Amino acid sequence: MTSEPRTETIASQPSWVIENDEVRVALTLNGGHMAPVTFFLNSGTPVEPYHISPWHGEGLSIQDPVLRTLRGDFFCMPFGRGSVDKGGMHSTHGEPATSTWGEGSVEQSGGLTQITALMSSSTLKGRISKSISFVSGQNAVYIRHVLDGYDLRAPLGHHATLAGSEQPDSLLIATSPVQFGRVSPRPQGTFESGGEYSALLAGATFRSISKVPTVWKEMPFDSCAAFPRRRGFCDIVQVYNKVTRGPAWVSAVNPSQGWLWFSLKDPAVLPSTVFWMENHGRHGDPWKGRNCCLGIEDVCGYFAMGLPSSAKRNDLNQAGIPTATKLSPGQPTAVNYIQGVTRIPRGFGRVRTARFEKGKVSFISETGKTASAAVDHSFLFSGAIGRQ
Repeated sequence: MTSEPRTETIASQPSWVIENDEVRVALTLNGGHMAPVTFFLNSGTPVEPYHISPWHGEGLSIQDPVLRTLRGDFFCMPFGRGSVDKGGMHSTHGEPATSTWGEGSVEQSGGLTQITALMSSSTLKGRISKSISFVSGQNAVYIRHVLDGYDLRAPLGHHATLAGSEQPDSLLIATSPVQFGRVSPRPQGTFESGGEYSALLAGATFRSISKVPTVWKEMPFDSCAAFPRRRGFCDIVQVYNKVTRGPAWVSAVNPSQGWLWFSLKDPAVLPSTVFWMENHGRHGDPWKGRNCCLGIEDVCGYFAMGLPSSAKRNDLNQAGIPTATKLSPGQPTAVNYIQGVTRIPRGFGRVRTARFEKGKVSFISETGKTASAAVDHSFLFSGAIGRQ
């Protein structure tokens, strides 16, 4: 059965709203930002992990269009800062994250609920279809973007944004194995133009997110494996996945609330993860030092530097790590992605590893406890749900 999606204004943004027995999704018409998302919808303790900007509804004059909507997860192409290149001026994170999605339709069949929307972009000429699906009995969201008609190399990826709290280290972060990581090479450690403080050492290389170089002599290393940390600072790091045949993953565990958020991807398509750790560290408009959120951004890109820096020769792609995706007008490009939530047992802690079985992923903690989620991870490679 196909129908038009229900439209509501949520946190000042007109949004399509779809739901089933386990999950409710709000998707903004402007930019296709996915939040709020409610998992375990009909339980006594639903989970809403995503961030919504604190300035929504204030009527501010915000120049950067992505900040007018900023919330939850959204798809970016080109991923990163705005630039003048390849036919015009690109807004931060591109038209898919800032322009209006249209032709929304909802289809429900055999336990599958799916919303589909379309966009024709104008700065970069091409078409994108977006589909968000969920399955009865699962607390997972399946996201698929198909890009058609484009002719360039571009950074792209997802920008999941989790809500922070006033409790330090309330989210425990882990990833599947990585080759190494780097701190964003932008100038850091000073009060920069635009009013932003950063604490990590610009351009530094590290092997584990639990030990990252800082600008402080008295504390030369700090952990990025927990958030919020370093209140008053905004830091960006990127980690590069080891090449594997199966899914790569990121997890964020909230022990006090008893849940684990996860993302799953094909590392051949999205070979890195950018962590944006915004802990009251930006002081220009509209931030004003009040934003606390964790960006978990699974991408193919050169940090958040945008199209020119990612598409041209750089130190990462010369080392064999892709920083841009080749888009060909005669061959559509699909980006498949999964996000979800599962409950955790008492004493679970940070994830140590993940095990993939048919129709399920199990996360094993550093304390040896297990939390499993029903999910069709074969979707990452096939684009289809329920065809393992």
